[in-house]
This record gives sequence, C-alpha cells and structure tokens, in this order.
Amino acid sequence: MSSPPHEPDEPGPAVPHQQARTLLSTFTTFLTLTLHTILYHRGLYPRETFLLARHHNLPVPQSRHPGLCAWISDAVEQIQPLLAAGSLARVCINTHLPRTLAVAERWVFDVAQFPAWAEEGADPSAWEEKDRRERRTRRPLDEEELDELEQDRTVNWVDVDEAIRGALRRIAYAAETKGALPEGSTFTVAVELRDEAPAPVGYSQPWIPTEPALQPASQSNPVPGSAIGGASTTPLRTVQAGPLFFECWVEEAQAPPQTAEPSAQNSGFS
Repeated sequence: MSSPPHEPDEPGPAVPHQQARTLLSTFTTFLTLTLHTILYHRGLYPRETFLLARHHNLPVPQSRHPGLCAWISDAVEQIQPLLAAGSLARVCINTHLPRTLAVAERWVFDVAQFPAWAEEGADPSAWEEKDRRERRTRRPLDEEELDELEQDRTVNWVDVDEAIRGALRRIAYAAETKGALPEGSTFTVAVELRDEAPAPVGYSQPWIPTEPALQPASQSNPVPGSAIGGASTTPLRTVQAGPLFFECWVEEAQAPPQTAEPSAQNSGFS
C-alpha cells in the first residue's frame, strides 16, 4: 500500500486575488462534479435520477434530485471559505455500509498546498460580497495591481482545464470499475483541518466532529483513527497546473463491503 503524501507545513504559494478566486471556483466546480460522479458510479442513488451533462467536453453525470443537488451545493459552499483561508488539509467523500455505517471507502483530496488568500474565520459569503463591492467602485489600477493582472495572464488556463478534466476522467473510471456497494449504502463529506487551523465552531455550524475512527493523525494525537488509510490505497491523480496543485486517492476498507466489520460513523457534514 502506498502512503498518502505528507502534509506540508504551509499552504500553497500566495497568488494574486483574481487568480486565486478563479482557482477556487475551478476547484469547487470540480468537487461538485466529483460528488455527482461518485454517487452515480457507486450506485448510491438510482441511475435513472441522473442525466449526462458536459463539462469541458467531458460527459459527466448530474443528479436531477432537487434535495440532493441542494445538499451538494450547500456542502461545497461551506468548504469554500475554509479552502480560501488555507485551513484545510484534505476533503474526503466517504461511503458507508448500510445498518452499521462502517466506512467502506474514502475518496481523499489533499488540498494542503492550495493557494490561500482569504481571512480565516470569514463568513462564507463575506469575501464574495467584498469582491462585488470592490468591482462596483473600482478605480484605475495602480502599478502593483497591474503587475498582479500580468501575473494572472501567465497562467495557462487551458492546462488547468485539461488537468481537471483528466482528474474527473480518472475518478469516474475508478468509481465505475470497483465492486458494487451493498444496497442502502450512504455517504458523507468530511474535511480534515490543518493542525494550526481553528475548528469551525459556533451557532448553527454545519460541521460537526467526526467519530474517533475517522480522526486523522495530528500533533496532539499522532495515531490516526482505525478507518483512516484502509487496507489498500489507490492513487488516482496528481493535478498540477500552474499554482493549482492537489492530489487524490481512494482508500478501501479491510474487508469487502459485504463482510466489513462495524465501525464508527462519520458525520462530517450534516
């Protein structure tokens, strides 16, 4: 079993805000499409409730269930400010067995080197509203801003789109070719914070702590939970295009889904 990459001490390189916003939008769109793709190919929702759409000339499944679409959109929206602030180490899509809710698979996206640019603790929509206000009252660009704009033009967005398309294709293939999950299986979305990042707590907080089995290793607790790592880890894709860099892999449980031992439930996003 290959080991997942070691988490670096710092987030990715600082980049101009406009470029960072575009990268964030690109990644969150990718994450949304990935959720639909995994749910479709792992049989977590009936296939007849999906339609095929196209993204960058790649056919991707998209659920037509309004409740599911709203849930996915809400989950990704809550991930955005944490990612922009450099608070995240990984985003995980976990599949769970019926009845026991044991973890069958963890689809892991290492975003520890994603460029950080927003203030920590910002409201999910606060920095977007600030950007809109700035655009409405925009003054002539100064020399530093012109330099940032020039840097933005150096990013080859065709390469970024191609890298994202390749990752989606690889994830779809991996999800489609794995053995079927038992009927009634479900899923959760979880985030793993960097050691130094503050926990997203507060009134009406959508994130709740996972059970011990799904807690990653940290400085205060160097032993990862029993569901972390699984019996096998399959690398899926390393995406590197300009300042955009993330890795993804899938971890599978010790036993086949039909005979997996009971484990703790992950309840990362409710």
